[in-house]
Amino acid sequence: MENKQFFIKTFGCQMNERDSEIMAQSLSRYGYVEGMEVQEADLVILNTCSIRAKAEQKVMSLLGYLRKTKEKRPHMKICVAGCVAQQEGKTIIDRMPHVDLIVGTQNIYNIGELLLDAEAGKSRVVTQMEDSYVIPLFLPELPSSKADTKEDKTTFQFSRFVTIMQGCNNYCTYCVVPYTRGREVSRKVQDIVDEVTMLVQSGVKEITLLGQNVNSYGKTNEVEFGAPSFTFSDLLRRVAAVNGLKRLRFTTSNPKDLTDDLMSCFRDVKNLCPQFHLPVQAGSDTILKAMNRKYTVQQYLEQVKVLREYCPSISLSTDIIVGFPGETDADFEGTMDLLETVRYHGSFSFKYSDRPGTRSAGFENKVDEAVKSERLARFQARQDEISLERNAEFVGLEKEILVEQVSSDSVKGRTDTNHIVHVNEPLKVNVGDLLTVKINFAGQHSLKAELI
Repeated sequence: MENKQFFIKTFGCQMNERDSEIMAQSLSRYGYVEGMEVQEADLVILNTCSIRAKAEQKVMSLLGYLRKTKEKRPHMKICVAGCVAQQEGKTIIDRMPHVDLIVGTQNIYNIGELLLDAEAGKSRVVTQMEDSYVIPLFLPELPSSKADTKEDKTTFQFSRFVTIMQGCNNYCTYCVVPYTRGREVSRKVQDIVDEVTMLVQSGVKEITLLGQNVNSYGKTNEVEFGAPSFTFSDLLRRVAAVNGLKRLRFTTSNPKDLTDDLMSCFRDVKNLCPQFHLPVQAGSDTILKAMNRKYTVQQYLEQVKVLREYCPSISLSTDIIVGFPGETDADFEGTMDLLETVRYHGSFSFKYSDRPGTRSAGFENKVDEAVKSERLARFQARQDEISLERNAEFVGLEKEILVEQVSSDSVKGRTDTNHIVHVNEPLKVNVGDLLTVKINFAGQHSLKAELI
């Protein structure tokens, strides 16, 4: 069977990155290899995100560009997958008739078969979702099916994402995830452990466990026969015990489901990285209630205190939404006060935007765009200052880095706290090696070091 090239453009979060890997592997069974240029592809997949309006706008803009490409290369197939595909369905084809296939979030495992069906004249829109959905057993095929660069292949070998659950039951008023990815469903424990074991045996050093809300893993379905109460803390300990695994991370967490048992893992599980992304979204109880987040600022701050007691070196990051409907100057000052109190190592901050189908889209008291922009700029400027101050705390320390890139005169790696480190000297090392270095300079977004 002659190989055909496909190109995947991934928008949004790490969940989407993992979904793109799954589609790539599935397509390899149908004679596809991944290429690097969209202009040469026989198949183009846009794996979309609808969390922010801007990401959705980028998808539509790229589809407009691809119309012209397809006019020149009519055999090229165009597929839209992910959350925008799930949310918009046939509307995409009505607007962009040159699109060949729409694949929903629960249907990506069958993308190869669905492409054949679409070519045979069957449905071009496959977005069925089931509340009783079971995540298929999907073990990675090694080596990678990518036909790409040496650097990408070595990246495949040292760090990987592993999905542990899908969907969300929280229904935050601004969020589309429950509508685009369905209700929470957890994978079986053994399926996860088997996947991690296979990856580690192939040379992977670092695993990141993925879910919309990993803290609620195992609550909504029996993840393993005879163990319906198996918690995320239990899973962390099982995965951490896989022989040869050097580093373990996870994302994302909801503070309302953060238990003391999970927080204590940062003290007790030795290969669990001291880095935690804990989205707070806002520093006002009024806004948190309007968001349906189900915790208060004080409860969140107490969790931060306990985390730092268990693991004083922990690096904390967060998500912030600025300009949520009804957010007053006082509410925003609460967010700024929270930033000063916690002093995050980093954060992802965005202006609020209405998302179709969410409750907050119908809220009144929308914040003026100019006000949102001013608040966001102020928050980000202060976060940058704090990030630099926090990074300066590393100067003079010895840290172990996991090497991510190697060039003739420099090395780039990452600490267990998720800080990027540059070593500007030629070293005989390989991607995936662990090196001990001494930090000698702190920048706003990265560190510099020398080999000890």
